[in-house]
Amino acid sequence: MIKFVKKYLIFLVIIICLATIFICTTIGVANISVSQTVNILFNKITSIGNVEGVKESTIAIIWNLRFPRVMLAFLVGGALSICGVAYQGIFKNPMADPFLLGVSSGAALGATIAIVFNISAIFFGLDMITVFAFVSALLTLLLVYNISRIGNKVPVPTLLLSGIAISQFLTAIISLFMIFSDQMNRVVFWTMGSLNAKSWNHLILILPYVIIGFIILFRYHRQMDIMLLGEDTASQLGVNTEKLKLVILVVTAFITAATVSVTGIIGFVGLIIPHIVRMIVGPKHKKLYPYSFVLGGILLIICDTVARSLINQEIPVGIITAIFGGPFFIYLLKKRKRGGI
Repeated sequence: MIKFVKKYLIFLVIIICLATIFICTTIGVANISVSQTVNILFNKITSIGNVEGVKESTIAIIWNLRFPRVMLAFLVGGALSICGVAYQGIFKNPMADPFLLGVSSGAALGATIAIVFNISAIFFGLDMITVFAFVSALLTLLLVYNISRIGNKVPVPTLLLSGIAISQFLTAIISLFMIFSDQMNRVVFWTMGSLNAKSWNHLILILPYVIIGFIILFRYHRQMDIMLLGEDTASQLGVNTEKLKLVILVVTAFITAATVSVTGIIGFVGLIIPHIVRMIVGPKHKKLYPYSFVLGGILLIICDTVARSLINQEIPVGIITAIFGGPFFIYLLKKRKRGGI
C-alpha cells in the first residue's frame, strides 16, 4: 500500500488539489451547489457549456469573488512554501522561513505609510498599499544584503543577524506610526494577513513573480542538494556558493515581496509545509519544490476558507495559519532540543 501511494503520489496530490479548489470555491455565505460551481468554472475557462439557467449574481460570486480568491490563496501558499524550502536549504536551518530577513517587516512598513497618510491613488489597478508594500520589501532586502556583505562574500550568520536587527527596527517604526495615528485597526488587520476583497488584478500581479521564481529555484535544485553537505564541501564540488546564495536571496525576495504586498503577512506556511513534504518525499529539492508548492497552496486555501466561513465576521487568515503552525513550531523546537534535527 505504501509503495502504491509513493508511486502515484503526484496524481493523488493533484486530485486533492483540484478537489480542494472546487469545494472551497463552492463554500461561502451564498448557497451555491458544487454542480453550479463546476458548470460556471468550466464555461468561463473553456467557453463550453450552458449557464443560461444560472443567475448572473451567482456567476459573479463564483467567477469574480470566490474563484480568484481561492486561486490567489493557492498561489500565495505555494510561493511561501517554496521560499521556505529555499531558505531552509541555503541556511541549513530548519527554523528558516520566507520572512527571516525582514522582508515582511519592510512590506508592513510600506503598507503602514500608505495607510497612515491615506495614499489612495490607483496604479495599474492596484492600490497604493500594495505598491508601497512591494517597493519597501525589496528596499529592505537590499539594505540587509549590503549591511551583511563583506567584500564579495555574504556570511550566513551575519545575514541572519542583519535581517533580525533590521526587522526589529522597522517593527519599532511601525509601532510609532500606530501610536500617533488613528488608523491602528487597519494597520493591525493588514499585518495579520488577509485575502479579503482580492481580485484578478492581485492574482495577475504576483503570477509572473511566482512562475519565474519557481523556474529559477527549480533550476538550481542540484546545487541546493550539494549545499546541504556544507559550503566548503559544495565549493570543492564546483558549486559557486556565493552566486547561489545571491540568486536564492534575490528570487525569494521578489516572490515574498510580491505575495506579502498583496495579502499581508501570512506566517508559518513557509515553515511547516517544507518539513511535512521532507518527511514524505525526502530531502531532494527536485521533489521538495513542486510538492511543497502544491501542498502549501492546499493548506492556505483551506485556512482561508475557514477564515471566511467560521463565523459571520471574517478572521484574518494569518491567525488561522498561526493556530495550525504554532504547535508545529513548538514540536520542531522540542525535537531540536532532543537532537532530532
